[in-house]
Amino acid sequence: MVFSPYLLTIVLSWVVAQGAKYVTVAIKNRNFDHLRQLYLSGNMPSAHSATVMSMATIVGLKNGWDSALFGVAIMVAGVVMYDAVMVRRSVGEQGLALQELIRAAKNNERVVIPRAAKGHTPLEVGVGGILGVLIGYVVFIATI
Repeated sequence: MVFSPYLLTIVLSWVVAQGAKYVTVAIKNRNFDHLRQLYLSGNMPSAHSATVMSMATIVGLKNGWDSALFGVAIMVAGVVMYDAVMVRRSVGEQGLALQELIRAAKNNERVVIPRAAKGHTPLEVGVGGILGVLIGYVVFIATI
């Protein structure tokens, strides 16, 4: 049987983070009609941050904190987390502004409003990163 703690930490961190998003939105809105949160970007916590930090954590624990592989994993995590806050968040805000302009200019015509993908706040990325570190550590302990 082929078993990879590296793949397990990726899947587990993604499922836990996306599930937490669903629960967070369900509690906030007091209903469970938000199944789209299981696959949409944005909101608390960042699944991307959880995934890359869980991978970096398990790589560091299994291969050593001074390994080249850990260096690459932490560099990728940094790029992904920076992108979530700085790039994707800006694009999402621009998308919302574009939606408002289209609504204001449509003059009773049927116009398709494009979806604006959300990025993350620094808090959402930080919580996702912490969640990822915890999941990476749990997977490491469970697979020793």
